[in-house]
Amino acid sequence: MRSLIYSFFILMLLATVTSADEKMKKIVIAAPFASVSHPILHMIETNALKDVAEKVEFRLWKNPDELRAMTIKGDVDFLAIPTNTAAILNNKGVDIKLLNVSVWGILGMISRDNSLKSLKDFKGKKIAVPFRADMPDIVFNQLLKKEGLDPKKDFELVYVASPVDAMQMLIMRRVDHALLAEPAISIALRKTKSFPVNIVAPDLYRSVDLQEEWGKVFGTNGDIPEAGIAVMGHVKDKNVIKRFQEEYAKSLNWYKANPKKAAKIVVKTLDMLNEEGVSDSVSHVRFKNVSAADAKKELEFFFNILKAEDPKSIGNKLPKDSFYYGL
Repeated sequence: MRSLIYSFFILMLLATVTSADEKMKKIVIAAPFASVSHPILHMIETNALKDVAEKVEFRLWKNPDELRAMTIKGDVDFLAIPTNTAAILNNKGVDIKLLNVSVWGILGMISRDNSLKSLKDFKGKKIAVPFRADMPDIVFNQLLKKEGLDPKKDFELVYVASPVDAMQMLIMRRVDHALLAEPAISIALRKTKSFPVNIVAPDLYRSVDLQEEWGKVFGTNGDIPEAGIAVMGHVKDKNVIKRFQEEYAKSLNWYKANPKKAAKIVVKTLDMLNEEGVSDSVSHVRFKNVSAADAKKELEFFFNILKAEDPKSIGNKLPKDSFYYGL
């Protein structure tokens, strides 16, 4: 009997070792060109997940609709994603869990008028705004309404498909003001100081930091849980998820500490970006790698604010605890 029990435990041990040694053939990561994605490119460059995957593929999503289509199709494993979009997908029955929040501030106003210091100063202005009814627009509208402004009546908002499009409108002088996310702000500032573009577009200026405005309006430190990493439910191997989280955290720290080297890596894949602008942007993003479970309080505070104004912006209800990986 003892020998049978001993043999059973040996077999179980061998099975565990074999399972741990097995690799995924490919990990597919869907991500935008925004800063939340940049540590992922360092992970790929350094082959950081070689112990759990034979190959890691970066798949760019250009707008939230493309992102939603990828998740519904189910051929991606991890996603760099706005937190409210992750909540919407989860509430619609998509098997997705939020792993972390790593970007707590990426949004700002950029203007050709250096005298504009508050959102009220933009009243009556024509402003390019990317991603209608998604993260940048949602935060912007919340702030305008809290400050007694009407987004529809007090501004001429020109909605565009992405921050890159808004940046191009600024550079071509089709608008003088825009709401942008890094690194688009820093890239626009770089581009308009370089020949021949500066002949067409005079200098632009950083204007209102939306995170600072958020802190004033809602009585917080200004951190907004805007974006992070999510995992699709078909990824069952906890070790793969654990290793992804570990390497993303390492690469995020490296990215913050090495902006120039990081920019070179980023532009190799995202060639629509500008190396100097990406490097400049690092110091203007609120990076803080917090697990979804630990960020639940801040996320629910944020989601409740969005829900009160527009329930659809989070999928009509707060996500269940199962949405937060680790709970």
